[in-house]
Amino acid sequence: MHGRSISARSLKTEQAGAELRAVRRNDTFHPASGLTPQRLARILRDSIDGDPEPYLALAEDMEERNEHYAGVLGTRKRQVAGLEITVEAASDAAMDVAAADLIREVTERDRFRDELIDILDAVGKGFSATEILWDTSEGEWRPKAFKWRDPRWFRFDRDDPERLLLRGVQTDEPLKPFGWIVHTAKAKSGLPIRGGLARGAAWSFLFKAFTLKDWAIFCESYGQPLRLGKFGPGATEDDKQKLMQAVAGIASDYAAIVPETMAIDFIEAKLTGSLDLYERRADWLDRQISKLVLGQTGTTDAIAGGHAVGKVHDEVRADIEEADARQLAASLNRDLVRPLIDLNLGPQKAYPAIRIGRPDEVDVTELVENVAKLVPLGLKVGMSTLRDHLGLPDPDPDEEVLGAPAQQDPQTPDQPTPPAKSEPLRAQAFRTGPVAAPPDAVERAVDGLLDEGWERLVGPVVDGLDAEIGGAETLEEVRAIIRRRAEFMGLAAFTDTLAQAAFAARISGEADEDLR
Repeated sequence: MHGRSISARSLKTEQAGAELRAVRRNDTFHPASGLTPQRLARILRDSIDGDPEPYLALAEDMEERNEHYAGVLGTRKRQVAGLEITVEAASDAAMDVAAADLIREVTERDRFRDELIDILDAVGKGFSATEILWDTSEGEWRPKAFKWRDPRWFRFDRDDPERLLLRGVQTDEPLKPFGWIVHTAKAKSGLPIRGGLARGAAWSFLFKAFTLKDWAIFCESYGQPLRLGKFGPGATEDDKQKLMQAVAGIASDYAAIVPETMAIDFIEAKLTGSLDLYERRADWLDRQISKLVLGQTGTTDAIAGGHAVGKVHDEVRADIEEADARQLAASLNRDLVRPLIDLNLGPQKAYPAIRIGRPDEVDVTELVENVAKLVPLGLKVGMSTLRDHLGLPDPDPDEEVLGAPAQQDPQTPDQPTPPAKSEPLRAQAFRTGPVAAPPDAVERAVDGLLDEGWERLVGPVVDGLDAEIGGAETLEEVRAIIRRRAEFMGLAAFTDTLAQAAFAARISGEADEDLR
């Protein structure tokens, strides 16, 4: 895989377990504490230059410290992980069907949905590395778990910025083939480390942190009246200090004692201007994160006309959902499907494919109407296919089934008219409208002319005509052949037949009744 040989022995051991004395440690630092614009810019720049650890630690902090970012990012990951998963066999051959069943065995595991959420950690950080822990206890290769690994344990090759390496004490090591699911989320074009959403959300996270801090200071300072202590002209420094302690203690202790020569006044805070500036700024920053993560704000933020806007934005978010699902399926087909098939069945010319997404929505009413119109015209529709679209199971052999109502003859409404034997059953089932009236004289004349008389009258003209025309060398010879044929055509009989048909049509029209 990727030009490297597969080692079955190495696949049976973990490659990236936590080590207390190595670079792969579970403890972490928190770059979000005391974050400044200058420091954030340096962290983002260093992540491109080969040191992504501070950026990845910051991305983790953002999910823990910003409730809105954690909420919308979790919504996006859980929505994709909860989509329908189907496995398509490469063909109807027995081997290909068995390969598809092997993949379904893995995707139908109870923990697989939660493991997909770990793989989708790449949506925020740009990439995720999930180690496949193989189990061979029963003589076959089966993944017993997909283990999420801390992205801080990895970095990209300087010579190949798309190749992920596992950090080591002295040197970084490549990931062993068939042992990892490496998923990259391309929110934008560029290097994988720059494709995650945390990079764009970092600035809103920083400015919102400043806003919340200022908001807290504002509430602490102006949420209660000013406490003003007054002392007399003979007060000592010790008296002043005690007065200051008393004034400060009122806020938390709600009690204080002062000498009679001193006084404490409460001055009510009278503020002017817009007092909701901090809240509006925090909400605006949250909306920017919603646009970044979900592509919309209508389903997450309370805005005017939220329900109607949310209905529109649901369609926009579906595009992002489809892209995430398509990228996830591609990673699974590359790093899970092929290793599982090759280790158990050997290399194949074609492999089954995992598909992730919502099933196609079908308008049942429109489907039934179209089938009812097109089946009588010759459209062939399988009963099982139609039942699948309608969501109906196949009936049991002994089960009573519904059928089409019997058609009645207009002239004898009390007796059902059986359908014609030559009419297909599916056409009988979907036939609608009144039964057609019996043919009149005009229709019978035309039918008789076409079924019986036409071949008899035209036969002398067309029999052998193609051979004669094929032997002609000029246009004049062709015209002569046709004139000679017309002389023996029997125009009198042909004219009589047309006259009889015209006469029958005229009589039928004037009498306004069928000629029996």
